[in-house]
Amino acid sequence: MDPVRNPYVPGAGASPPELAGREDLFTQAGIVLQRALGGKSARGFIATGLRGVGKTVVLARVEQLAQSAGYLTCFVEAQEEKPLGATLAPYLRRMMLELDRLGAVTEQVKRGLRVLKSFAAGLRIHSDFGFSIALDVEPERGTADTGDLAMDLPDMISALGHAAQSRHTGVALFIDEIQNLPEADLAALIMAMHRVMREGLPVVLMGAGLPHLVSMIGRAKSYAERLFEFPVLGPLAPAECEDALRTPAERAGVDFTPEAVAEVVRITRGYPYFLQEWAYHAWNVAHGDRILAGDIQVATEVSLTSLDGGFFRMRYARLTPREREYCQAMAELGAGSHRSAEVAGRMGVRTQVVAPVRATLVRKGMIYSPRRGETAFTVPLFENYLHRIRTMGADLADTDD
Repeated sequence: MDPVRNPYVPGAGASPPELAGREDLFTQAGIVLQRALGGKSARGFIATGLRGVGKTVVLARVEQLAQSAGYLTCFVEAQEEKPLGATLAPYLRRMMLELDRLGAVTEQVKRGLRVLKSFAAGLRIHSDFGFSIALDVEPERGTADTGDLAMDLPDMISALGHAAQSRHTGVALFIDEIQNLPEADLAALIMAMHRVMREGLPVVLMGAGLPHLVSMIGRAKSYAERLFEFPVLGPLAPAECEDALRTPAERAGVDFTPEAVAEVVRITRGYPYFLQEWAYHAWNVAHGDRILAGDIQVATEVSLTSLDGGFFRMRYARLTPREREYCQAMAELGAGSHRSAEVAGRMGVRTQVVAPVRATLVRKGMIYSPRRGETAFTVPLFENYLHRIRTMGADLADTDD
């Protein structure tokens, strides 16, 4: 069929044409946003899940809900090499200036701008990241200017919240890949949200990250469990998969047959990213106005070639030889989670010997612990990729570096 008309979107973070299976989360997010604007206690959410379950897509859709409700928003991706303060500062400036332009100046907005000037000065003095924030105001001396994020970020977010409240609006912060934050930055963020909740300010945080993020948050601040909901995003149920596959096709006058749907669900295990990948290629190889089970067989070859050359290969290429050996041992044990001792045994060493390797793989976001003492891949179907590498007798992930 015509690839230009193809409705499916397998790109990272791209919103699918039919966002199935997340309706309850969107409904709850809408309630949170309305409660916060009304000055009522409102817990944001931090969604967790494996790669490819649509965490970024969910955050983006909730950001749209927030903007429709009149919120000022910012959407950032936490980065391992960049402190949270330096990441947020330009967005805080933008939101404060937007509040300043909304009407007659209020004392809360003026103070917010002064606090932002102090916050930026503290970051500049105590950070290796060279940046400056141009504001034609004097800093608020003694507030948010220590350079210690745990002290300064709560003051900054509180000042922003008071400024938004004076304009009868709210602020929604969206942070993706939160597991990349150092524990100190994560603790400062939690403290800031605790502060605005105590003060009843219209500031909400919606975030997302890999499964081990929940334990990270618990270590950073034990009271965080009372500040947020922690929805787990997993694979879609069969009926939700059918919606995601058939509805876009029907809108375009194409029949995605039940047999083809069942085959895609079986192969992809219902993971949203893979559903889009298989449906995209199935559309392109199909003839006429029907996508048949036979088309899925062809699409599988194309999809695996695409994934092996990009989605899987990119992650595998980041691993050291020892880390690859650990992952291969996991793959040889089969799908699902495995005891750390089993993985070590497969490698022929004691658990303590490879514990540092396991810890590094967790930090890199390749594996996580679904239960104490167990290990699983954060990338669905990754064990199949490792089997293909081994079977072909060549490392498909080799890179020039």
